[in-house]
Amino acid sequence: MSGGLPKSSESNTSTYAGLGAFLMLPSWVMIGFFLVLPVGLMLVYSFLTKEFRGGVIWEFSLAAYDQFFFDRGLFGDDPPVIEWTYIKIFWRSIWQAGLATFFCLIIGFPTAWFIATRTGANKSIWLFLITIPYWVNLLIRTISMKFLIRDNGPLNEWLLSLGAISEPIHMINTNFAVQLGLFYSYLPFMVLPIYASVERYNFAFSEAAADLYASRLTTLRHIILPFVKPGIIAGCILVFVPSLGAFLAPDLLGGAKNFMIGSLIEEQFKGNAGNWPFGAAVSMILLSMVLVVLTYYARQQSKGGVR
Repeated sequence: MSGGLPKSSESNTSTYAGLGAFLMLPSWVMIGFFLVLPVGLMLVYSFLTKEFRGGVIWEFSLAAYDQFFFDRGLFGDDPPVIEWTYIKIFWRSIWQAGLATFFCLIIGFPTAWFIATRTGANKSIWLFLITIPYWVNLLIRTISMKFLIRDNGPLNEWLLSLGAISEPIHMINTNFAVQLGLFYSYLPFMVLPIYASVERYNFAFSEAAADLYASRLTTLRHIILPFVKPGIIAGCILVFVPSLGAFLAPDLLGGAKNFMIGSLIEEQFKGNAGNWPFGAAVSMILLSMVLVVLTYYARQQSKGGVR
């Protein structure tokens, strides 16, 4: 008797595999056209030569990457020294994105827990309220935030009327304003994945821990957090990655002193003075950083390090 599958089973398996590949074809076409092709073009442009009036010259060059890492003087003939300007912008972007992720986690976790523990229609209402901001374009929401926190804006006027402050607090064009914009923009990205994890949590585990005289902090650390950890990690990635490349909040709320990497990239493609190869090179460096983070997470998850 043969140990393999019957011929009919093998035929059905191959048919289903072929059907699955056919059904996936539109998705692969969309991914190739809207993701792989633009990233590939960006990679090619990063190795081209800058055209003086904007655009590119189709000649291979490493000047864009050299410009990011080294300063060779005004005429390019000085000994190379490390270019700290762009490295500082990168570090500022990482710092701001990390802070935004932290604050979103601090606020997002209890919010997600609160929503997941509601019953009936209350849960749907709270989820509805969380998603309402996304009915409005991000640009409009950021401009609204700028109007709200300006020196003579509603927030300062309200604090003055309460007597909490004696003069308006300057918030526009500060790191605080950028952080507030990032937090406001991406908080739902933290809440929703954690909510999905908490909703699957079996609260009988917490009751059993309480019966065994475990404190609430012990229950949180050793039972709840390990269970909802995938949602927390997913939320952190969903907040950190877009915050790292954000340019609306830094441009509209931060000003020139709070430049972030997204603003640097956007600036290189504007107007006739833009440096397309340099903008593409900075984009590829940013993409490489994001891929390193995602690859590490994927490997840890495959090894069982992330549960």
